[in-house]
Amino acid sequence: MSRLFDRLRDGAAADWQAYVGHPFVDGLARGTLPEAAFRHYLVQDYLFLIHFARAYALAVVKADDLAGMRSAAATLDALINHEMGLHVEFCKAWGISAEEMEQAPEAPECMAYTRYVLDRGLAGDVLDLKVALSPCVIGYRDIAVAITERPDFRGEDNRYLPWIEMYAGKDYGAVADEAIAELDRLAAVRATEARMPSLIRTFAESCRLEAAFWEMGWRAGKPAAPGFWSRLFGR
Repeated sequence: MSRLFDRLRDGAAADWQAYVGHPFVDGLARGTLPEAAFRHYLVQDYLFLIHFARAYALAVVKADDLAGMRSAAATLDALINHEMGLHVEFCKAWGISAEEMEQAPEAPECMAYTRYVLDRGLAGDVLDLKVALSPCVIGYRDIAVAITERPDFRGEDNRYLPWIEMYAGKDYGAVADEAIAELDRLAAVRATEARMPSLIRTFAESCRLEAAFWEMGWRAGKPAAPGFWSRLFGR
């Protein structure tokens, strides 16, 4: 079987492209994304990471063997005790405190995405769960690397460059490569040709939910539409 991630991405090409080519990504590349959009995204991404950690806790339960349990447990530990701390430090530079993020209401787009991933893991097996997670884990690396290769990429004086460099860097690249390898290891045991349409549907839905997550942030950067009474009375 060819590399599973390639088959998933090719099978859900339109949804993948809508995710990686969203205007939010264009704004990151060009440095034109409104700050309000990025700030809203950062807060919701923190809440997303909490449920992301729960997904890896579920991966411990769903793992096929002790090696799989150790791998999922190590990722869970890294998320809770390292990555979330880095996210908090990153957000401080944007004037966003951990308390502010923890008290923020969870956006419907965040809720829909994270609960979908957990549902796939609960209803299916560890491969279903890892496929549902893969657009995020692998996609962020692919998006960031693609940004640095764009002719319209603005590296100088781009307030979003630290985010881009983080996900395009070697450390996160190793995380994405390991996620690809893990998909192949699981596929060797659990994937069949008959199962591919279901796995592609899961991958496509996660891509759509990722695009919706970008859209959530993108909308937050736009002026609020006037309410009914403002439109009626011009106020």
